[in-house]
This record gives sequence, structure tokens and C-alpha cells, in this order.
Amino acid sequence: MTDILDDLAWRDLIAQSTDTSELRALLAAGPVTLYCGFDPTAPSLHVGNLLQILTLRRFQLAGHRPIGLVGGATGLIGDPSGKSAERVLNSTETVAGWVERIRGQVSRFLDFDGPHAARMVSNLDWTGPMSVIEFLRDIGKHFPVNRMLARETVKARLDTTGISYTEFSYVLLQSMDFLELYRRYGCVLQTGGSDQWGNLTAGVDLIRRAEGGVAHALTTPLLTKADGTKFGKTAGGETYWLDPELTSPYAFYQFWINADDRDVEKFLKVFSFRSREEIEALLKEGADRPALRLPQRALADEMTTLVHGADETSRVTAASRALFGQGSLTDLDERTLRSALAEVPRTEVTPDALPSVADLLAASGLCKSKSEARRAIAQGGAYVNNVKVESEDAVPSTSDLLHGRYLVLRRGKRNIGGVEVTGA
Repeated sequence: MTDILDDLAWRDLIAQSTDTSELRALLAAGPVTLYCGFDPTAPSLHVGNLLQILTLRRFQLAGHRPIGLVGGATGLIGDPSGKSAERVLNSTETVAGWVERIRGQVSRFLDFDGPHAARMVSNLDWTGPMSVIEFLRDIGKHFPVNRMLARETVKARLDTTGISYTEFSYVLLQSMDFLELYRRYGCVLQTGGSDQWGNLTAGVDLIRRAEGGVAHALTTPLLTKADGTKFGKTAGGETYWLDPELTSPYAFYQFWINADDRDVEKFLKVFSFRSREEIEALLKEGADRPALRLPQRALADEMTTLVHGADETSRVTAASRALFGQGSLTDLDERTLRSALAEVPRTEVTPDALPSVADLLAASGLCKSKSEARRAIAQGGAYVNNVKVESEDAVPSTSDLLHGRYLVLRRGKRNIGGVEVTGA
């Protein structure tokens, strides 16, 4: 076992802890059983959730026993933390389907064999059979209403849109999870984001009140990017999901490789499993040769491999090289090519007659007008499928279409666009 707290502290992954000295001693005497919960509020987890999953993984690699909890019960209620209005409740069937998908996603990052084997649980297993009377007598009696009303999440909602009894009671359900895992598996540590601090400490307090036991809470900071936008979101608010059907491996790879230079050190510390020495060496090499974006490339390779596997990483890196003329476009499978072109300016045309290259450059947005496109061609700066366009009046043929429906446009070295033939 390694000193996990020192490693987390160097990575800036500790925001709050109930008693760091006591927790350090407990971990040193380990192994410790810990858990983190993931509510099924969507059909997939996203890159923001990845921070918590990988924190569980770090604890397991340090010799401890993680539990991944999927909120089959709490996902039916909705956590009011950080929300300015009541959540829309999803159907029980929808939540049940999402529980299984998220269970599978979290499981991929943990090891379920050996002396430090992980567990996956759903809190519906113990909440579902419980009667209302049992819940009120066994759990509710430990929660003074005045303390619940003083919680920042509740106070903010009471002053604005109000809060239903359903969401008001969410903290009781999450606290009961910690108590149940304490009783069943000896779980004494819960981790989560810093916005969960109130929920985590309520669970610690419930264990003390109900069992006279000692438990701990540890939170990680909420990540923001240097430009002030929320981590894991596009400028338009689109989320980067872990499910390859919702966010393609190519788009996932590009998310990391496009990390701002001001953010890449933070991201490497928080997400990478490289050692401190490896990260510091990589950052130095990146500073010496900034144009190569070596830290971003290393981060993109590691994260894409971790989430989607080495084969997908090979495909997306091959696609990235090929788009910029450093590999063969014809070797790319259709799914990867389609995903890559979805991330660049593009236009759609019908199959009856392909427009000229100049028209396509203008329609895709690579050039502001057809006349500008013709000048780019005349200056030798326009390419179709990485082949330089020689004539200002050039028209691509159907034989140029990749997989029978795609063209890759390029202006200069770095500006990529796409064409898709639709309606065939």
C-alpha cells in the first residue's frame, strides 16, 4: 500500500476531509473499504464523473477496497445539490435501464478479483423493501429539521423556487446508503465532489448517531477550465459522455488533445495514472517544444485508451493524422471517418451532381466565398482527400467518395472540412 493521501494531495484532489490525520492512520492500517455513488440521471456518465471513478481506482491501486454504488433509489428522487429548480423525475423503467448501463461503465475501471476486490451495488436493494414507517423511525429520527433547513442547498432553494419534500429528503437516502454499507461491508469512507460535502458529512453523522461508529468523508475539488467554462462541456453546453454512442471516441480524444495549455497540468494530475516524476518530465518536454502539444497528446492517448480501449485509440489517432495528410484516408473505417468529420465544418450534398471544389469549400465554411475558394486553389492551398486541387474549376467525381459518401476538404495545413453525400 502506498500513501494515497500524499498522492491525492499532490494531484490537488483533496478539497475537504473530516479528519485527515485520523484518516491517514486508518488508511495506513488498512485495507479500508470506501465508496462513491453515481446517480443514473442520464443514460451515461460523462467526463466529469470520470474524476470520481478514477479516485476509486487510485484507492484500489493503493491497496484498499472500493464500492461503486449506483443510485437505483436516489436516481428516482434527484439530488438538489447545485440545482436552482426541481428536477424532472424519470420513470422507474428509464432509471432501471440507466442503472445497468452505469453499473457497466463504472465496473470497467475496477478490479473485482483478489484481496482488494471491488463491489458494485444499487441502493434500491435496501431502500426498495423498506416501509415508510421503518424509514421514518430508523432514519428520519436522526435528522433534526432545523439542521436540514440550515443546509446551504435547502436555504438557497427556499429563498427562490422552493423545494419539494422529495428533494428535501434526498440527504436522508444518501446518508442511509453510507450507514447500510458500513453495516454490510465495514465501509468507513465516502468520496465525492465538493458539492456533495453536506451529503457526505450527514452520512458520517448518521453512522455516529445510529451505530456509535466512526466514518470519514473526503471530497475532490470541482473542476473548471482556465477560460471559466465548466469542465467536460463544449462552448455550446454539449456534454462529453463516456458512452461511445453518445460521444464518439474521436470526439472524446479531441476533447483532451484540445486542452488549453493552462489546463493540461491540472488535467494530467487529476486524470492520469502517470507518476509525479513522469508528469513533471512530460510538462517540461511540452514547455520546451510547445508546438508539438506533447502533454495533451499523452493525456488524450491515456484517457481514450482507458475509456475506449487501445484499438479505438489507434483508430482515432490514425484518423487525426490522415485528416492532416499524414496517413491514408482510405484505410479509415467508415465509423471513425464519420465521427472525425462530425467534428469539423462540413456540408451535405445530394448524389445527383457533385458541386465544384470551390463551391464545396465555400459551403463548408473553409472559405468565406466561392471567389476566395478559387484563390485558395490557385495558390495551391486546397486539397480533396489530401490530393492537391490543380484547377479552379475542378469537380470531384463519385470515385473520389470515401466509403461511397464522404470527401475530406483541407485548406492549407490545418483547416479541415467535410462533405457528405446524403439522400442516396
